[in-house]
Amino acid sequence: MIETVLVLDFGAQYAQLIARRVREQGVYAEIVPVTASYEEIMAKHPGAVILSGGPDSVYREDAPAPDRRILESGVPILGICYGMQWLAYALGGRVDPGTPEYGPARAHRASQEDLLLHGVPQDFKVWMSHGDRVESLPDGFSLLLESEGAPCAAMGDARRGIYAVQFHPEVVHTDYGREILRNFLFRVSGLKGGWDMGSFLEREVERIRETVGDGSALVALSGGVDSAVAAAIVQRAIGERLTAVFVDHGFLRQGEGEEVERAFAGRSLRFIHVKAQDRFLEALRGVTDPEQKRKKIGNLFIRVFEEEAAKLGPIEWLVQGTLYPDVIESGPGKADVIKSHHNVGGLPDDLQFRLLEPLRELFKDEVRLLGEELSLPRSLVRRQPFPGPGLAIRMVGEVQPDRLELLRRADAVVRREVEHAGADSEIWQWFAVLPGVRTVGVQGDHRTYGEAVVVRAVSSEDGMTADWAKLSHDLLQRIASAIVSEVPGINRVLYDITSKPPGTIEWE
Repeated sequence: MIETVLVLDFGAQYAQLIARRVREQGVYAEIVPVTASYEEIMAKHPGAVILSGGPDSVYREDAPAPDRRILESGVPILGICYGMQWLAYALGGRVDPGTPEYGPARAHRASQEDLLLHGVPQDFKVWMSHGDRVESLPDGFSLLLESEGAPCAAMGDARRGIYAVQFHPEVVHTDYGREILRNFLFRVSGLKGGWDMGSFLEREVERIRETVGDGSALVALSGGVDSAVAAAIVQRAIGERLTAVFVDHGFLRQGEGEEVERAFAGRSLRFIHVKAQDRFLEALRGVTDPEQKRKKIGNLFIRVFEEEAAKLGPIEWLVQGTLYPDVIESGPGKADVIKSHHNVGGLPDDLQFRLLEPLRELFKDEVRLLGEELSLPRSLVRRQPFPGPGLAIRMVGEVQPDRLELLRRADAVVRREVEHAGADSEIWQWFAVLPGVRTVGVQGDHRTYGEAVVVRAVSSEDGMTADWAKLSHDLLQRIASAIVSEVPGINRVLYDITSKPPGTIEWE
């Protein structure tokens, strides 16, 4: 039986990041809602349970709480942030409103010998994001760490194997976070490890076979790594009963439609190329709200897939390359909606397909590893992410054909110059945005009144958080000069230095 760690989700933005960190240690992790019953939890035979953070206070009337029987189950437990506060509250400790801590803090060891903190120094940086704090520990717990804003930054009951931390060990901003999680998995919980993406692939292929049975499926192929990997997994599971439909909505990057057709039309996969640019432009006529753009695009995608499926005969399943960041930003459960992704929040209520989303629990970097496991071309696996709605959400305001072409040409320049400089191996995404701002300029001794374009480049591990990329001044100068020289109608270039959060990677 595969060792399994269950992450009980209290509505955290980073519940999946916890699961990802566990999987990085060679242990399979699965997220389950905090509302799961004790019987449902124990039926999965967890080797350990991690309680995620969340936006609530334990004193709210509707505050989320798991079945308390897990506390007596003998399964090792680690509480993180809100998870720690719930453990303290449920076991008889005291949780009070405190001085909020948001961002970096220093944690100091209060205990020299402890399994959870093995190999961790006396003083180290942690990432806090909390309002309430634990003021007094439950019986049987020892104080392990403290910080200026949290008299109890970590606590543990070694006898019962229950530990908790107020900070977030899953984020890269916490020093020794991976070591703390590793200590919980192997020293506290006694797990062995050995799980990898090959194990995930084997399990997912079998699951798809059982789920689809003798049915047929249609994959929404965009040409990006997510849909390509999803298609490869499902094809391995059901073979010729999978059809790939590539819908060109007219919002692709320069030359992208032709590239997709070359890459997939020759494979042992039934491939259909639908050119629907006019339909999508008409659907977005007069639309300026970003959420409406995403939802209208998502809705029309489905309508086109339904039309193609009707020509092919009965097709029950629609395969999508949905990733966990798409899901979490679209606001599942108690989490806030950041933006509705076209393949999540943009789906119509009367969807005629059943969804098959083999990548729904994975991050982008994990999908790339899976693509390599599937022997997909490296050029495809390592391609930079591109949103399903395409250039339509990189253009603030209404999508208009002439502005769309302007953006497409500017974006091609950005991509070309970054790749020529060799900077593409160091950053996550790099592209152009039209903010809908016109500015006065001078070109060839003549006054111009043209569009401004914004260059966006970010570094990230998983797309959940991102920092603006520190491109060299020489590269930025070459990008700016090339855009205003080669793209008539643009006379000013700006560089976006906003991180995520508070911004998002895309502008809309």
